[in-house]
Amino acid sequence: MKRAINLISVIGFMSIVLAGCATPTPSDYSLFRSEAPRSILVLPALNNTSEVTAADWFLSTVTAPVAERGYYVFPANMVRGALNDSGLSDAGLVHKVDARRLQPLFGCDSALFIDISKWNSQYLVIRTNTDVALEYELRSCKTNAVLWKNKQELTYSPQASGSGLGALIAQAIVSAIEKAAPSYMPLARQANLAAALTPGHGLPAGPYRPSEIGRDANIFPSK
Repeated sequence: MKRAINLISVIGFMSIVLAGCATPTPSDYSLFRSEAPRSILVLPALNNTSEVTAADWFLSTVTAPVAERGYYVFPANMVRGALNDSGLSDAGLVHKVDARRLQPLFGCDSALFIDISKWNSQYLVIRTNTDVALEYELRSCKTNAVLWKNKQELTYSPQASGSGLGALIAQAIVSAIEKAAPSYMPLARQANLAAALTPGHGLPAGPYRPSEIGRDANIFPSK
């Protein structure tokens, strides 16, 4: 067992597969640019998985990548409290709301609706696959029109290198570790970064990135 643990210390076992980069996101940013949102209200994610804690864990990963694109992002705790006070404590109810209803509550320009469709870890023989799939939709709080959409799906599967019995033991150990403590948070952060930054599919630079705003029309084109 000690030999197997030593093997793990020299294994480059992280293998992340990013799928769905060719998302159904519109390539035309005309509507987005005409609205020119300055603020984004990140709503509680809609959890469509069996992992009951997925939405709460995910919420802590999404604010920073959106803010770093140059937008004001409302504090998550403040958003949750205001929604609760307005009778929208359940994410299912929030996601059925017309985004125009949110503007008087928060003074927001746009609202980001996120669905979690995968948040699971599966152990197969001596391999563990951890999957995260997310759908993003940004709506105008003036018109309820969809300004931006994206979809990300990532898989993490720890890999042991080498051959023979030692490698099999190492693979079994790293897979068991992953099953016991799945890497949901790193995957979610990777997904959020890909959604925000992918050229032609991410978020154009916002007003709080003054050196970039309006200068990325070739990357995020309008027609």
